[in-house]
Amino acid sequence: MVRLLSTVVLMVLAEVVLATPLDRLQLPDGLHVELISDAVENARQMALDADRGFLYVGTRRKGVVYRVALDSGEATVISRGLTMPSGIALDASGRLFIGALNEVRIIAQPHAQSVPTQGELLTDRLPNKRHHGWKYLRFGPDGQLYLSVGAPCNVCLEEDPRFASVLRMDPKSGETQVIAHGVRNSVGLAFHPRSGRLWFTDNGRDMLGDDVPHEELNELVTEGSHYGFPFEHAGPLRDPEYGLQAGERTFEQPRLNIQAHSAALGLGFARPDTLNGRYADALFIAEHGSWNRTSKVGYRVSVVRFTDAGLTYEPFITGWLEGEKNWGRPNDVLAAPDGSLLISDDQSGVIYRVLATPGD
Repeated sequence: MVRLLSTVVLMVLAEVVLATPLDRLQLPDGLHVELISDAVENARQMALDADRGFLYVGTRRKGVVYRVALDSGEATVISRGLTMPSGIALDASGRLFIGALNEVRIIAQPHAQSVPTQGELLTDRLPNKRHHGWKYLRFGPDGQLYLSVGAPCNVCLEEDPRFASVLRMDPKSGETQVIAHGVRNSVGLAFHPRSGRLWFTDNGRDMLGDDVPHEELNELVTEGSHYGFPFEHAGPLRDPEYGLQAGERTFEQPRLNIQAHSAALGLGFARPDTLNGRYADALFIAEHGSWNRTSKVGYRVSVVRFTDAGLTYEPFITGWLEGEKNWGRPNDVLAAPDGSLLISDDQSGVIYRVLATPGD
């Protein structure tokens, strides 16, 4: 029996090693990828304290928050017992804000946290429905906390205006206001480094086919704008159930449409020095991948560039999907001050680092 158990353990360990075959990933010439850690089960949103050498990582199903040492890859659980604590963000003083289902909590000194804690409660007044209830957090240039609240359904119209929205939260009081309506399920927020405007992904509704509606990349130009859900999807596509209720109303249009069911999630703008400056101000998007399409799509990281002629969009890293089998699902992207790009993978429980190859 002991020998049998040992064999099973070795087989499991072998599967973990094979779960991150980096040589199967395709990157642009002059770039390579390495592992920071493969011990971050269900890794979702990331927040970086580069000065102290720590990366913080939220989870959804796992229900914990990790602190990962960048030099060793050691992963330590610093928070547990919360419901879907996937959204995290560091403020200017280094406090860690954690967005769970209906709560936002704060760990004042996450770098020194030695035992798991739920932190200090900022608010528990957010909607508490689990469907699309996981959060994505981002501090804005104004020092306010921005977060998404998904629709509690595939498609529906709720009375609470905070559903299917992006909120701005006062990090002192926890009070919120809706700044973008009609956003079905955004799991990615980022501020443009030059304009300061908020950009966000939005996942389209299901059950309309393999190729409609598209996923969206949106820009918030005017606070309080409406982006269509549930009346309209990815531009002019009116919903078969709710479309007539829109009447002659018009909605904000996406800046970019992405293949339906790609599940565009976390996104992050490059820094001027990211990957030797080759991607200055570009926007990277983690496409988590489809679960409900005849032929799988997504399972990659894409890149959007801003040109005088408009936006360009193309794959950046592929290889997690091989035929109809996927061995990884990128979830979030983050540009680090050292010029690298960090990627979380909640299927393999991995944090990747993309670097420019020396000499290129």
